[in-house]
Amino acid sequence: MSAFVGKYADELIKTAKYIATPGKGILAADESTGTIGKRLSSINVENTEPNRQALRELLFTAPGALTSLSGVILFEETLYQKTASGKPFVDVLNEAGVIPGIKVDKGTVELAGTNGETTTQGFDSLGARCAQYYKAGARFAKWRAVLKIGVVEPTELAIQQNAQGLARYAITCQENGLVPIVEPEVLTDGNHGIEKCADVTERVLAAVYKALNDHHVLLEGTLLKPNMVTPGSDSPKVAPEVIAEYTVIALRRTVPAAVPGIVFLSGGQSEEEATLNLNAMNKLEVLKPWTLTFSFGRALQQSTLKTWGGKVDNIGKAQEVFLTRCKANSDATLGKYAGGGAGGLASESLFVKGYKY
Repeated sequence: MSAFVGKYADELIKTAKYIATPGKGILAADESTGTIGKRLSSINVENTEPNRQALRELLFTAPGALTSLSGVILFEETLYQKTASGKPFVDVLNEAGVIPGIKVDKGTVELAGTNGETTTQGFDSLGARCAQYYKAGARFAKWRAVLKIGVVEPTELAIQQNAQGLARYAITCQENGLVPIVEPEVLTDGNHGIEKCADVTERVLAAVYKALNDHHVLLEGTLLKPNMVTPGSDSPKVAPEVIAEYTVIALRRTVPAAVPGIVFLSGGQSEEEATLNLNAMNKLEVLKPWTLTFSFGRALQQSTLKTWGGKVDNIGKAQEVFLTRCKANSDATLGKYAGGGAGGLASESLFVKGYKY
């Protein structure tokens, strides 16, 4: 099916290719007000706008860290925030060669008649919001669809509804100048084996790319944000090399070579696990027509958050921790991470059952 080539086509292709630069990745700092509140409460910090701003400023101004990043996904509030000295965050990022992005979905709602399966909402005024975000400096967007593995899940209804939703979102973004990050997340919740996760991931991705083509989405101006193929959260863990092999096979079978980059979500893995798995994928000596990189939220921020603890005196140390994680993942995109950029905090599990943003 012919792709839609609108007035932004060249810019979309250029932006997507830049974000997928080997050695760089995405910081997902798009937690909703409620979700960031949970993170702040874990370090006994009140969920206020000044505290949310302070955390984001700590990340965006960490010396040396932004050289490992090509993009940062923002929440709407953050898109319009400034540093304490009055400089817009968008300008801070752009000057460091980091492209600002924006979360545009409005969370999930249950699909009636299913066993807790969901679809994603946020289509109301989506085009107008995308145009507004472009004007504010955003150049890419994110929309998260969620699927779960169960006895009969994901159902065909859930797969098709989420695939169609992602495609509709993607073409709306492209019409308004934003590169869509397509995120069909298969949750790790459950006691299934890695083979089951591989099967479901392949079926979901096949449906997503069929829908994207049906909606005339310009694949060269998109990015994919999938889960890694892993055993369920209640199953025994496997080696990074096993996860790498299953994940890359699933992607090779389903993701067209026209897509410039695949930016993995961390999905509740510990910081170190996510980095080691990404590194193992990039060490695989098979044809990979797309860049394999990261779009991590918790797996880039958790140890930084705990080191900061809401205290001004800890900002420098917290920024050093953040730099360590950024460098580790940058190395992993090149298959050059040697391990050990961890420390105790980086090895802690970040799994949350039925995780919601």
